[in-house]
Amino acid sequence: MDHRTADGPKEVIPVETNEMELQELNVEMNLLERRLTLYEEKYGVLSEDFYTALMAGELECYDAFDETRADFSRWKGVCETWLRRKEAYTEQMEHRVLADTLRVQPAY
Repeated sequence: MDHRTADGPKEVIPVETNEMELQELNVEMNLLERRLTLYEEKYGVLSEDFYTALMAGELECYDAFDETRADFSRWKGVCETWLRRKEAYTEQMEHRVLADTLRVQPAY
């Protein structure tokens, strides 16, 4: 179906496509959280605290150590990817009614 706007035709995305995107975000965020948990267990701090300290330059003393430098770089990347996915998820949810978004499996 084609809807017209002042700028021309507007593509209508089926609800199923949006739900799939939302579900994919949810699944990916859960996978990222599992990876974050590995770093949290290894270093004994939550990812949020690590990321805040790293961005404030409080962890520069660890730059001399190859293992922590590599881990911190990967941990930072996972944190930032999770934050981007969370932002996308939140943005999508702002335009939805939760009751209409839930994927409820029928009980057999």
